[in-house]
Amino acid sequence: MKILVRNLARNTTEEELHKLFSAHGTLQSCTLVMDKETGESKGFAFIEMPKVGEVKVAIRALNGIDLDGNKIRVKKAEDKVADEKAEK
Repeated sequence: MKILVRNLARNTTEEELHKLFSAHGTLQSCTLVMDKETGESKGFAFIEMPKVGEVKVAIRALNGIDLDGNKIRVKKAEDKVADEKAEK
């Protein structure tokens, strides 16, 4: 299950996110989205966790916490295909 993490400080690292989320379960992947031109963080990331129960615990525990001076937002990532169909 994929999680979207938003409002990240530009200096937050993938390692920090990995450590934060792995405290709540098993991670399949942790991807901090970077700007291709500048190489800087775009301020959001995607986390993938295989167990739905662990995802729910992580979202409840981490949504709204202060990380590197920013109050982060954590929620289930929406499926792009479903979003595109809903727009039509």
